[in-house]
Amino acid sequence: MTHNYLLEIGLEDMPAHVVTPSLKQLADKTAAYLTDNHITFGKITQYATPRRLALLISDLADKQDDIEEDVKGPAKKIAQDAEGNWSKAAIGFTRGQGMTVDDITFREIKGVEYVYLHKAIAGQPVSEILPGLIDVVKHLTFPTRMHWGSTAFEYIRPIHWIVSLLDDQVVPMQLLDVEAGRVTEGHRFLGHQVTLKQATDYVDALYAEKVIVDPAQRKQLIADQIDAIAKDNDWHIDLDADLLEEVNNLVEWPTAFAGSFDAKYLAIPDAVLITSMKENQRYFYATKNGEMVNAFIGVRNGNREFLDNVIAGNEKVLTARLEDAAFFYAEDQKKTIADYVERLRTVSFHDKIGSMHDKMMRVQTIADLLAKRVGLDGADRDHLHRAAEIYKFDLVTGMVGEFAELQGVMGRQYALLAGEDPAVAQAIEEHYQPISADGDLPASQIGTLLAIADKLDSLLSFFAVNLIPSGSNDPYALRRQAYGIVRMVAANHMAFSVPELQEDIVEAWNEANQTNGLDYVTNQGAVTDFMRDRVKQYLQSQKSRHDIIDAVSGMPTADVSAMIDGAKILEAHSHDDNFKAVIEALGRVVRISDKDPENGVVDSRLFENESEEALSRAVETVSDNFDAQVSDANYLALAGLEGVITTYFTDNMIMAEDLTVRHNRLVQLTHLASLIHQFGNIAEIIVK
Repeated sequence: MTHNYLLEIGLEDMPAHVVTPSLKQLADKTAAYLTDNHITFGKITQYATPRRLALLISDLADKQDDIEEDVKGPAKKIAQDAEGNWSKAAIGFTRGQGMTVDDITFREIKGVEYVYLHKAIAGQPVSEILPGLIDVVKHLTFPTRMHWGSTAFEYIRPIHWIVSLLDDQVVPMQLLDVEAGRVTEGHRFLGHQVTLKQATDYVDALYAEKVIVDPAQRKQLIADQIDAIAKDNDWHIDLDADLLEEVNNLVEWPTAFAGSFDAKYLAIPDAVLITSMKENQRYFYATKNGEMVNAFIGVRNGNREFLDNVIAGNEKVLTARLEDAAFFYAEDQKKTIADYVERLRTVSFHDKIGSMHDKMMRVQTIADLLAKRVGLDGADRDHLHRAAEIYKFDLVTGMVGEFAELQGVMGRQYALLAGEDPAVAQAIEEHYQPISADGDLPASQIGTLLAIADKLDSLLSFFAVNLIPSGSNDPYALRRQAYGIVRMVAANHMAFSVPELQEDIVEAWNEANQTNGLDYVTNQGAVTDFMRDRVKQYLQSQKSRHDIIDAVSGMPTADVSAMIDGAKILEAHSHDDNFKAVIEALGRVVRISDKDPENGVVDSRLFENESEEALSRAVETVSDNFDAQVSDANYLALAGLEGVITTYFTDNMIMAEDLTVRHNRLVQLTHLASLIHQFGNIAEIIVK
């Protein structure tokens, strides 16, 4: 016999972004609770609206599975004395298992006898297990929490009702003064309370009270309604997935509608119109023949009754926002870019680091260095220099002051209006990218170099004042910015030795008197290690082997591209028939050399056999043809030395008693290890 069980938590309206992850969390933790308690179940169907999180569990077992298990206790010599009397250890062990010493048996394991108890535990009825789900409800986690009344209990929003129905029977549970029952709430304005007879009545009963509890059904209804509006008006409506998800979690009974605004506002840049509608009002925008139209699409939490009033109210609110935008757009153009750049001298980047203008000047220096490194010249170099000179100017415009999410977007727009080259304008917008761990990368090379320079300056500057991320604490998003650098470097295959680049940057800043007295030297090693960790994170996202990641992250150059390329090359060859032999040979060289490194020149007069001469010739040949950057050819060249290295170790005692010979052999290995180290610490690679 199986059952259906309904659990619903009724709350005050939750923030839209919390609903979906909270529902998934409730389902996952409920499934884990049932599994841990040996309750079998079928499908867990998830339901949610802004005011509720609910699960309907089908094919729920009538009781826990019966359990039979053997529990191991202390050794017999501890459990009994010489006369066979039970010790306190044996008595305590059996008592703890709810049994007595009469239940003890002995088993021999590797020549030692141990106490064993055979336990047969009858499963409890599911109705006695389900009340424990209240602890799952209590311990859901949320990004923000609140408490209500005089209680210390915190939750995303106050809980007003709980439904807990096993078929047609209430399963008792209580949270604060809210006792579980069978009564749920319909739509706040269109519906009434509902007394559920059975758990399976849930969806239909609430639908009758104007609540669609299935998020997928609700979302599809919204999409269909918007599609109908688009067809009626011959519009194209961008059904933004994130906005659709947000709107879906704001309503229980959706009704989409179209409103309009004065066509004069179409003179405002599209990005501003879209932001005003999407970010501020949760509206969808419409286009026709690729052009914005003076219309918006909203979604009401209700039916079509008095919809004209709703549309008029929304039009009024949007018009006020667009009027503000039009004002700021006109006012911003009364000043020049130079005026805004000058104002940045009074805008703090950070009180321990300096102004935003100081940051731009440092970034300009980094950008110039990067331009030289990648061979950027002519107009492209000039465009990068110009972009770095002004790229933060829009921060002090009225439009960005009102709509912060338009940073960069308005910079591009205003730069074009001021006559800047389109490449400069594009870089100004792109320098914020990527804005998330997997966000879009800049499309242009100039935008990429400016984005790297900007993020690299932030990284070096915050480390210089000891504002270094620790644990989960990263208030300045330095991990995200550093990871963005790694992704951009990888995508553009740039040589990017972190310690070398730091030295060049600090030297250039000192020459330009741009350090503001900050110590950019002390934490250089910490910056390098921080970037190594971000490369590890990137390689993990690429599903690289952990041992290979550990190996390449040990590259002395700490070159981001080299570490990534090295991992790809080693991964590609890890299936070669000779990979094990190659890694063992190269790893042996590295382990000995790193333990006893010896610098100097190899003296062939000290060779005692042909294997030493053979290794010397082979290493010389490889060195003469070794690429400066990590390459597949370099790996193959090193792999080709496997036989020579193996013979060398077979024929020679490295730590010879003759100290002169010992030194000469260690020098040989050190020279070879310097080539192997191009791929990091090969000794970290695990081969079977």
